[in-house]
Amino acid sequence: MRVLVIGGDGYCGWATALHLSNQGYEVGIFDSLVRRHWDGQLCVDTLTPIAPIQSRLQRWKDLTGKDIELFVGDLNDYPYLEKAMLQFQPEAVVHFGEQRSAPFSMIDREHAVLTQTNNVVGNLNLLYVLRDHFPDCHLVKLGTMGEYGTPNIDIEEGYITIEHNGRKDTLPYPKQPGSFYHLSKVHDSHNIHFACKIWGLRATDLNQGVVYGVLTEETGMDELLINRLDYDGVFGTALNRFCIQAAVGHPLTVYGNGSQTRAFLDIRDTVRCVEIAINNPANAGEFRVFNQFTEMFNVADLAMTVKKAGNSLGLDVEINHLENPRVEAEDHYFNAKNTSLLGLGLEPHYLSDSLIDSLLSFAMKYKGRVDKSQILPKVQWRR
Repeated sequence: MRVLVIGGDGYCGWATALHLSNQGYEVGIFDSLVRRHWDGQLCVDTLTPIAPIQSRLQRWKDLTGKDIELFVGDLNDYPYLEKAMLQFQPEAVVHFGEQRSAPFSMIDREHAVLTQTNNVVGNLNLLYVLRDHFPDCHLVKLGTMGEYGTPNIDIEEGYITIEHNGRKDTLPYPKQPGSFYHLSKVHDSHNIHFACKIWGLRATDLNQGVVYGVLTEETGMDELLINRLDYDGVFGTALNRFCIQAAVGHPLTVYGNGSQTRAFLDIRDTVRCVEIAINNPANAGEFRVFNQFTEMFNVADLAMTVKKAGNSLGLDVEINHLENPRVEAEDHYFNAKNTSLLGLGLEPHYLSDSLIDSLLSFAMKYKGRVDKSQILPKVQWRR
């Protein structure tokens, strides 16, 4: 199968492109490389050294004999997107090509507008190319569990059956996003759902939890293939930040009381979930939603897990609580369903089995690259 990975130079996209190529798919990458530009603007860098995309792809070809075709362009450049897709002729499109940081979207008006324009307009352009040229192509779109927020009821997979005033219907699950980034993902979901309904497109929305880990089978083959590990206050996740802080002797920074609960999964499960979705496509006209995660943790538990793992490696790890820069409920109910991908064959990796090998070991290996000035939060939701 021919699969175009949009955003294939990013964290999830790079690992996915290599995994699919290694499994025998004909893979193309479409990416504007803007993620590297944003790092430069923010004066931050990933913990792990990332080679230029051309060097990465050449090394992959040298190691495996497999070509991955590269298209450097912007989803907001509709003529180029159309030209690239007509050249590549995809049977499936995996769409990771969006600004993915909540703090980035909350820096100021400019970053909020950039996020929504990049994400929503780019996604709309893709939908129109699919309608006009590839109506049978399966769109696998990366959503986020953050679309749901923290409702006081169980989170279903995309839809909920409601009885009201004696009548019953199955409707899209209500969304309560917590940032302009998460709002852009909600807009994407609505637009894709609408396109499937009126044009007969087929799409799978993968509402993904927080992804952790550096290593997949493919990214571990060579240092030129290594994946990102972001730890800064804008693009870094809490778990990444805790591991880097442990490695450099900085107290773990828990926002608020640490009882905020989120869904998580290993990067190895991300690439496998995408492959499962591709191999089990949605029907024509179907907008299918899978909740893509394997475990749920609150922030305080994550910090304690990292502390224990760090101590086992001889690190002296402390935990500090900071005033929460976000506007979010800290004490809340959170119980999400995730049965669809498990039912289709996902065999999960768990944090307890991979924390030291896939995160802490990299944090310790590359700790000389850590910029401690980037660890604390700089973006305030209420500003």
